[in-house]
Amino acid sequence: MPDKKLDNDIAQFCTVTGASARDARKFLEAHKRLDIAIDAYYTNPNAFSNSGRRKGDSSAPSTSKLNQLFDQYKEPDGDEITVSGTIQLCEDLGVDPEDVVLLAVAYELKSPRMGEWTRQGWIDGWKSIGTDSIQGMKNALDRLRNQLASDPNYFQKVYNYTFDFARAEGLDDAKGFWSLLLPPALRGGALTHVPSRDGDDDVKMDNEEGWKEEYIQWWFDFLDQKGLKGISKDTWLMFLDFMRSTNSTFSNYDMEAAWPSTIDDFVEYAKGRLGSGA
Repeated sequence: MPDKKLDNDIAQFCTVTGASARDARKFLEAHKRLDIAIDAYYTNPNAFSNSGRRKGDSSAPSTSKLNQLFDQYKEPDGDEITVSGTIQLCEDLGVDPEDVVLLAVAYELKSPRMGEWTRQGWIDGWKSIGTDSIQGMKNALDRLRNQLASDPNYFQKVYNYTFDFARAEGLDDAKGFWSLLLPPALRGGALTHVPSRDGDDDVKMDNEEGWKEEYIQWWFDFLDQKGLKGISKDTWLMFLDFMRSTNSTFSNYDMEAAWPSTIDDFVEYAKGRLGSGA
């Protein structure tokens, strides 16, 4: 007798991860729950592709191959990949250097700065992802891009890591990173609205609408008007929770809560724009 729940979970698994139905079934049968199965897939998408694989098997990512690839892109007189090598790498991968997926790669490879990669981070990161070739990296980019847009937990990890790139720069750079990260996450589900709670701490089931994509520009306009030179770590990190928790009219925002003052001021600004029909 067909298992409709399993079929639905397989379809959703494939939509989120881009995996085949066969792989989806294996992960779901092993982990039982859809969310756990998806996390397991992103951790090791090849977990069931070679179940009999032994340690040292040639199908495992090769340290030697990764070292050879690193040497192709690193500086001639140094042992790190910098901007020029990154540009060439992007050409070989067929990806725009300003593609948001590179922030996910930076997180995975523990990049110290945008466009720079250490040998150890390169080897450990690509091994964890499960590839040692340019074609495999191209395939991994598709998975990472989809995961970044659809998985709230993964998005938060990459978002938090990105602050290490943004904090040394000015406001324009912070806005640039937000412009890359936020729209795909809003469309893909990683920034799904978390409904407010009632007095008994129960989630309200009122289908309230959350943050709208157009509010990103409102946020930028507000920051420009405020004349800020940069963004504090508290504001960067808590802005994500703010986006997820506030409703579309900001009526559930608690001014007495421990939000950064910049976010408090933005709520007043946004309510003013809503009231004026802007």
